[in-house]
Amino acid sequence: MFAQYDDYDALGLAELVKKGDVKSSELVEECIARIERVNPRLNCVVHPMYEQARAAQPSTGPFQGVPFLLKDLLQTVRGVPTSSGSRFFAGMPADRDSELYVRYRKAGLVAVAKTATPELGLLPVTETDLHGPTRNPWKLERTPGGSSGGSGSAVGAGIVPMAHGGDGGGSIRIPASCCGIFGLKPTRARTPTGPTASEGWSGFAIEHVLSRSVRDSAAALDATIGAEPYAPYHAPTVTRPFLEETTREPGRLRIGFHWEAAMLGDVHPDCIAAVKDAAKLLEELGHDVEEVRPQHDREHLTRSFFTVVSANTAAEIDEGARRLGKKARPADFETATWRGAQMGRSFDGATTLL
Repeated sequence: MFAQYDDYDALGLAELVKKGDVKSSELVEECIARIERVNPRLNCVVHPMYEQARAAQPSTGPFQGVPFLLKDLLQTVRGVPTSSGSRFFAGMPADRDSELYVRYRKAGLVAVAKTATPELGLLPVTETDLHGPTRNPWKLERTPGGSSGGSGSAVGAGIVPMAHGGDGGGSIRIPASCCGIFGLKPTRARTPTGPTASEGWSGFAIEHVLSRSVRDSAAALDATIGAEPYAPYHAPTVTRPFLEETTREPGRLRIGFHWEAAMLGDVHPDCIAAVKDAAKLLEELGHDVEEVRPQHDREHLTRSFFTVVSANTAAEIDEGARRLGKKARPADFETATWRGAQMGRSFDGATTLL
């Protein structure tokens, strides 16, 4: 065991491993012990990978020997099931490693387990018929958010300093906010999605990490940056490493803030207050801060978003049924998931694209 585990972020732990102050195996055992201790209350880990983690020979990358958790959605590990939070997909082992997981391994990370997600990553909370509710580490009766709620809960609880997540409509940022950690949704195609998928939600969804520190997030992006060669498009190149950006003086920035909902619905007063507090802090730091009001049709944006998501849900279920060789039935899915897929099947291609 390693008593100082909480004192370091992922880069800090990796530095200790490189200097020989601690072994990767000790960090892995500390992570496993923490899962076993807190997961009965949090329900954030849904598939242990303990034997693979104990047998791992970590690469000498920036995160050498650091324990890591994978969200149980999209990213695949050969021989390990990916349930996507769904009874329909439960127990289906992957036949290959995803490209992003390969890059995590090359960066030195050691995958110890997979974390909870709502069914097919569709909701901003993490509660499924398959696994039950995942809980917030700060207040057990609260949600950790979603869809990367299992990862957010695990990082917030100190199981790992950093965990994988994905974000199509807030699924990294919402759990980060709920669990008091850091979460960034990168630019589309900044990280790879293949080879088992081309793009998530027609490009809305992009994968990255939730972390205790900003620099871990930056270093993880440096380690995984770039779409795979067969990707349909690539993100613009960057001029310097993201980790370097975290230590550069930004100068006086012009910052706009907006506190109204982008889509239909109201914003809770506590959330509005948090945005305004952040704006005030930025102003006190010397930046030019002003409220902005983007002009857009909220109803049209809401309708368009759910058109794309529901059409992709239908396609994901149909493709999964084809791979599994079985028929998808309403009883195999949660009601909201099945209804969303049915709505998606009602659209033609032009409606989905436009």
